[in-house]
Amino acid sequence: MFTGLIEGPGKVSAMTGREQGHTREVRLEIVPEFSMQFLKHGESIAVNGVCLTVEAFFADRFTMYASPETLGLTNLGQLKAGSRVNLERALALGDRLGGHLVSGHVDCLARVGETRQLGQSRLFRLTFPDEFSRLVVPKGSVALDGISLTVNGCGRGWLEVNIIPATWQSTTISRWRPGDAVNMEADMIGKYVQRMMTPWTEHQSTGGFSEAFLREHGF
Repeated sequence: MFTGLIEGPGKVSAMTGREQGHTREVRLEIVPEFSMQFLKHGESIAVNGVCLTVEAFFADRFTMYASPETLGLTNLGQLKAGSRVNLERALALGDRLGGHLVSGHVDCLARVGETRQLGQSRLFRLTFPDEFSRLVVPKGSVALDGISLTVNGCGRGWLEVNIIPATWQSTTISRWRPGDAVNMEADMIGKYVQRMMTPWTEHQSTGGFSEAFLREHGF
């Protein structure tokens, strides 16, 4: 579990991959650009918001494996040697939760669109697949490339976030360009609510409640 508060940037020093048919897997070697002490084999680190496992670590770098499933759902496959990434170690029980609950399991890729300056802040509009629209609400939370952000406004297939100077300076957002794909994770609570409500919403679309339906669902 993570908070979406990026601890600092890292740089991909090497990427080795293997392709077989239509599947691809890679191993990333990452050099953190800040102090990451007491790393442990098997611990979780969010890389651009993607929860990965530390395989090996050295004085100044560590390696992690990304599976075909991960590469198919995230932007990690677009990284190369020299790419900068956002890094966050897993939340420790009892730590302050300054952002919001982030699992590191990416829902979809969002595309960077229009951006404009608002005083010292920058407003970004991003688009994403329509089916995730119900999980995004005004003033709710969303993780973009692992960064916990507040949704300024949203609609069907789009959202806007306001980037303050501190976030601009300490994350990879300063490198975002129109058309870039970023990892998007919707709010975890919203996903659970949607799942719980699915039987009711599906039944409403077919018309009305029945005595059998209510009994089946505990009424």
